[in-house]
Amino acid sequence: MRGPKVPSFYRIMFELKIKKLMSDFLNERPDIFIIDYSIVNDNEIEIIIDGDNDITVNDCISLSRYLESHIDRNLNDFSLNVKSFGATKPLFLSRQYNKHKGRTLSVMTNEKKYLGKLIDVNDKNIVLSWQERQPKPVGKGKITVTKEIDINFNKIKEAKVKIKY
Repeated sequence: MRGPKVPSFYRIMFELKIKKLMSDFLNERPDIFIIDYSIVNDNEIEIIIDGDNDITVNDCISLSRYLESHIDRNLNDFSLNVKSFGATKPLFLSRQYNKHKGRTLSVMTNEKKYLGKLIDVNDKNIVLSWQERQPKPVGKGKITVTKEIDINFNKIKEAKVKIKY
């Protein structure tokens, strides 16, 4: 009976080298951060990046060229795919929210779904604001009121920026 496949020493060293190189690159470009990365069979490297501002194709190219220039192809055969975080994907890290202030977010918590303008972000939560029609306190009819909610990051199941078409 065989046990689980254990990564080889060379594979572990390759992964450590990639992590170190990504860290070095990010030290030079503190406005960019890694959302996710993976190294799978045959050294296929996929890296997804985002930034405090918008990510450009040139940002992806810069990271790709940086990695390629620091890895010896004679020692490690690899393929590399660096891409930006998609505009329609759910926000993944708290750091991603800042650049979306003023935009409309759809936020799903365990209790409820909210649709509102992101008006504030701090290290623990976000603040959404929206307008809602409610019955008048006195008399018939409705009035428009502004609602606001603080949502702790650990309560957010999914948050997406609403793209206007």
